[in-house]
Formats: sequence, C-alpha cells, structure tokens
Amino acid sequence: MKQTELVFIPSPGIGHLAATVEIAKLLTQRDPRFSITILTMKFPFETNATVNSHSDSIRFVPLPPAEIDAGTMPPGVFIFEFVKAHTPLVRDAVRELTRSDSVRLAGFVIDMFCTSMIDVAGEFGVPSYLFFTSGAAFLGFLFHLQFLHDYEGLDFSEFKDSGAELEVPSYVNSVPGKAFPSMMLDREGGGAEAGVYHGGRLIEVKGIMVNTFVELESHAVQSFRGSQFPPVYPVGPLLNTGVGSGGAQQDAIMTWLDDQPLASVVFLCFGSRGSFGADQIREMAHGLERSGHRFLWSLREPLPKDRRGLPNDYANLEEVLPKGFLHRTAQIGKIIGWAPQVAVLAHPAIGGFVSHCGWNSILESIWCGVPLGTWPMYAEQALNALQLVKDLGLAVEMKTDYEGNSDYVVSARMIENGLKILMDMNSELRKKTKEMQQISRSATIDGGSSHFSLGRFIDDMIVNIPCEQESEA
Repeated sequence: MKQTELVFIPSPGIGHLAATVEIAKLLTQRDPRFSITILTMKFPFETNATVNSHSDSIRFVPLPPAEIDAGTMPPGVFIFEFVKAHTPLVRDAVRELTRSDSVRLAGFVIDMFCTSMIDVAGEFGVPSYLFFTSGAAFLGFLFHLQFLHDYEGLDFSEFKDSGAELEVPSYVNSVPGKAFPSMMLDREGGGAEAGVYHGGRLIEVKGIMVNTFVELESHAVQSFRGSQFPPVYPVGPLLNTGVGSGGAQQDAIMTWLDDQPLASVVFLCFGSRGSFGADQIREMAHGLERSGHRFLWSLREPLPKDRRGLPNDYANLEEVLPKGFLHRTAQIGKIIGWAPQVAVLAHPAIGGFVSHCGWNSILESIWCGVPLGTWPMYAEQALNALQLVKDLGLAVEMKTDYEGNSDYVVSARMIENGLKILMDMNSELRKKTKEMQQISRSATIDGGSSHFSLGRFIDDMIVNIPCEQESEA
C-alpha cells in the first residue's frame, strides 16, 4: 500500500516552523494514512532553533544554504527572494522523496511567503495548499486589497501618510492606512510590487488552513463565504509549548514567578525581533515604576540599521535604564533577555501581557487566559492590534501610533494608564479573555469547530489527489 505524502514548506523562522509542526502533528494524528516531510530553510543570521515533532510520521529535511545577494532589500522583499532562491533545492528534495514507488505525493502545503513553490508543485502534478500562520481577518485584508488592485487599479502606496481609512469585509471597523504593513506601502523599495505579486498567487491554492478558530474570528470567517477565493479552514489555535528549553535561564525565571502573588505580574515581551532604543526604554521604565505593578520585562537591544539579524540582550542595563531603577524595583521586577513565552504566560502569577501582537503571541495569550495590551511593531501587527481592541474587545491599547515609526516614543504616562487598565482584576476585558480561553481549548478537540474544519480539509484534500496517483494505490 502506498504512503500518502504531504510536503510542507514553511517560511524560515522559529515562529513559522513551530506552528507548521503543530498542524503537521494534528494531520498525522487525525489520519494515519498521511506522512509529512517538512523542508526547512534557515536564515544565515539565525541560530539553529529546532522543534521536535515526537512523531514517526513527520520528518524534517533541512535544505542546503541558498545563494542570495540581499544587498539593501527591504525585509519584506528579502524574505520572498530568499525563499525563491531555494526553488531548485526544493525541487531536488521532492524528486528524491518521490523516487520510491511506495510514495504517493498528495500535495504541497506552503507558507504565505512561499508562493514561488506553487510552480514546483505544478511540476510534480500535485495541488498546493496554504497554511496561514496569521489570522483570518488579515487573510481577508490581503484578498481584498488584491481584488481592489486587480479590478479597481488601487495603488496601495496611496495610503501612505494619507490618514485615509478602508472598509475591509473581514474587519468590523474600517482599517486606517497607517496600520497597513509597511512593505505594502513601499513603492520605491519594491515592497508594494512584491506584495501584489505574491498576494495574487494565494488564490491559486486549492485550500487555506488558518491558525484561528471560528468563535474568535466569526466575522472574518463569515466574510469568505460565497467569495471567489479558495476554501478557508480554521484549524487553530495551534500552539507549540516546547520551543527551545532555556535551561538554567528558564529555571531562574520560573523560580522568580513562583514567589509572586497570583495574577500580580505584568509580562512585557515583544517577539524574536522586538527591541527598543534608550529613549523608549526610559519611558517604559518610568511607566512601570509609577504603575506600582510587579513586572517581568524581556528587553533586547536593536541591531545597527545596516545589519540583518535578531536583537541581542543588553550588555549593561544600567546604561539605558533610569538611574537607580534596578535598585528601586528589585523587590517587584525582573528584567530578562530571552523569554520562554508560553511557559511564562501559563504561570498563575502572570496577570497581564504587553505584546507586539504577533499572531502566535495573541493565541498563546488567549489560551492562557491572560489579558493583552497591544504594542505593535512591524508586519501585520498593527492590524492585529486594531482587531483585538476595536473589533473583538479583547485587548487594551498601549501604543496608539501604528505607523511603525521607530522614532515614535510612547510616553510613561500612557504606559502607566494602560497598565492600570490591563491589570484591573475586575475588568470586562479580563472576564472576556477568560471566556475566550475556555472556548479556545474546546475548538480543536472532538466536536469542536476546528476539529470539524480539519476533517473537512482532509476530506477535500483526498478528493484533490491527482487521479493517476489514486489509480496506482
């Protein structure tokens, strides 16, 4: 009997890989006919982060390094070109995989940055599917802008510095142009052109799995019905709770949390790329101190603007923090570099989470029942923040500037006021977050909305396996 094989191609980066492994595990657990090969790429500046699937049905194939002259490409353009440079390497890996007569290739499952791999799937005569690691509302945003570009000649860059807003079917409230991902407003650097091209290719896939659940984004999911876009399957929340062990560093963090009262600590963490300069750090420190709340603060130093890579921990915190801050807050606060985010959020001492609003972080916050304060920094995070605050009522606004302006400094007073709202034990926000926590935990189990949706995806995928392959089974 032939083994039915899916090839997953996630974007480089631990966040994309972690979510990909989780959906791969769900698929193989749900239907043992499937085995999955995950082709992994690694940025040259990235450490060797790994995720263990603990499954005999999933294997990882690291691709060799690809040659690419990054030059001065904007980050959004760079990632598309970086993935595209791996095309011949993906072709070779799949050719090797299908050399065996015992393998029946069912299709490719690609990331949103990997649309160039749709052509490779076509060469092997199989369909492509998309695993979308952000939310359904942002997927709808991409589709709507693509529609406006193709049929009404919309130039995305017109929204730059315009103050205009756009009605988008997947959002309840209109979306201000200043919240658009900066790449889509970048005509000179090629970001807008890349966004148009790759956004247009998303509609070529046979189906789209989204890391969300219907109850969280009911308006967005409903907006896809009756549309000309591929079928959308909400299959989340998908969380990886075992990404990297922090060893002694993690033990020290958890031991400190063990000594804190229940729901008393605000956790500030801004993703793998989140970092701040000295001016903003001082305002954050003053805001934290004035609020009087206990805090766990993940603080990283920005790289020079001419370097690609991830931020580093500050070598000397006293140089960037207000004088005496560490001494005055020694009994109520702890500043760290790297943070085991899911483990921290799950700790009963955590009462609030100030986040960059990456989609994985949002889902983790909801899963752990921790109210969220929004501090978007890049990519689609401003859209996520607006959706949480205005459409869903599941967050408090910590930062009101959504333009991704690195020179904008959030004031200590604004931070202090936001923290007081976030840490209110009797707030409607806390109540709604706890309710959504219970719903999120039932979505993927038998009888849940995402469990049903995943079953529908599997059924549709089986139907889409090319006939000549099915006849060989």
